Amino acid sequence: MLENGEKLGAFIIPTGIGASIGGYAGDAGAYVREFAKYSKLIVNPNVVNAGGFSAINDNMFYVEGYSLDEFFKGNLNLLNSQNNKIGVVFDKAIPQDVLNVHINTINAVKTVYGINISEYELTDCEVGVEFKMENNGISTGIVKNIQTLKAACEKLLNNGCTALALVCLFEDPEDDNPDYAKGQGADPVGGVEAILSHYISKELKVPCAHSPAFRDYQIYSDLVDGRAASEYITPTFLPCILIGLNNAPLLVKTGGININNLDFLVMPFNALGSVPVFECIKRGIKVFAVKENVSVLNVSPEKISNKIIEVPDYKTCLNYIKDLQFQEVH
Repeated sequence: MLENGEKLGAFIIPTGIGASIGGYAGDAGAYVREFAKYSKLIVNPNVVNAGGFSAINDNMFYVEGYSLDEFFKGNLNLLNSQNNKIGVVFDKAIPQDVLNVHINTINAVKTVYGINISEYELTDCEVGVEFKMENNGISTGIVKNIQTLKAACEKLLNNGCTALALVCLFEDPEDDNPDYAKGQGADPVGGVEAILSHYISKELKVPCAHSPAFRDYQIYSDLVDGRAASEYITPTFLPCILIGLNNAPLLVKTGGININNLDFLVMPFNALGSVPVFECIKRGIKVFAVKENVSVLNVSPEKISNKIIEVPDYKTCLNYIKDLQFQEVH
């Protein structure tokens, strides 16, 4: 619970695990916005990012995955922040025409939202991102030269930036999971995106998020599954991370919000083998496993703890949380 008596929850859907809700492009947004009506919420970018859209609102804290783990371990606190000074790092491998599209996007976001996007920096070398789908359906990948990404980030931080947007060149992912547009399987690029943002968060302790850039930025006219649609109607996915980073909390050692303020954690049903779940169980914080949201993982409550609360769907989970609030207030 926060100092003002308001509930604080965490609503997490890991990236690249083929979650049936939240495994595509902003398809968990409507769910998390309902929860945010009744509680402050810590969310990972995957929950709210949606290409040219974002489900984020003022009742949510936008926190990248590595920093989330550190928060749950009690190693980092979240300090409320408004209108962060955002720096953007572009992979040197991005062709000029693709870069121009992204610069136009930055200027559009600045104009429409008044977001403080201070400057951008090109990496000295190509970052060298490769991604692939594992046999178990999880997306992953490698980064050949992640140090050049860090160096560019450090330049922006030295110039006073307080949050970082990362944009690396990715090859076209359609062959890696051709059924993604049909709402099947995992996002092919989600796993390696997490590698990039985790590394920068770990090394620099700064709010950050990643958006991929593709050589082919045409908008496709084929009909796709609604859960993936927001990625098929925009030439760049940069807007959502800029909107998320705008008010993302700063990462601090003291002050702000800490793990002791957290009241509950909401997770997909069979994606429970993570630091947030283990830390909540250890600390006596309620963990909800939502059965309507399943992934390619196979880590369900019976494999973790009988303290995990199983609920059939997000609506039931929210009703449970609302009832708890009512009981405690009255």
